Amino acid sequence: MRLYDTHTAPTPRRVRMFIAEKGLSIPIEQVDIMAGENLSDAMRAKNPMGKIPILELDDGTCISESTAICTYLEALYPEPSLFGQSALERGVIMQWQQRAELYLFNQVGMCFQHTSGAFKDRMTPVPDYGREAGINASKFMHLLNKHLATNTYLAGEAYSIADITAFCAVEFARVVKIRVQPEHVHLSRWLEAMRARPSALV
Repeated sequence: MRLYDTHTAPTPRRVRMFIAEKGLSIPIEQVDIMAGENLSDAMRAKNPMGKIPILELDDGTCISESTAICTYLEALYPEPSLFGQSALERGVIMQWQQRAELYLFNQVGMCFQHTSGAFKDRMTPVPDYGREAGINASKFMHLLNKHLATNTYLAGEAYSIADITAFCAVEFARVVKIRVQPEHVHLSRWLEAMRARPSALV
């Protein structure tokens, strides 16, 4: 296997963290998305959407979309479980994974894309939309803070893919000046615990 990665981007970071939590060693090849390397014919042959990350298997099969890659790796390497083991655990983890994805990760991403101008050569930024997305992300951080008052991790007492998704979003949000606020004591506690994990350093 080989992982096509962009070290500075939050979406590939999710996969790197997942791989690290599994204790796996997968060769990584860097792709410069700012220079548009992900849009080359060679990369589009691996992922027609022109997005990173991509996991290329030994037979040439390519899997893209970070959650899809993690789902594949979870099936191959079920321990330690990051998707849950019982039906209830899996349901609750996927619930929080989806919430973190839709209401935090994607909102931070839209804020960056539409307010930074980083990709104005390949998209039409809508600054008002980007600012609204940033507001939505901040609101979800308030919700997370309340939720984490009675939960160690997003899906309860077990660390999971939902935590990885939320962590990468919160960390990247600083780029667009969205930060955990002083009153977010429970979110801050969770964030420091996440930063202390070895996988946060990959």
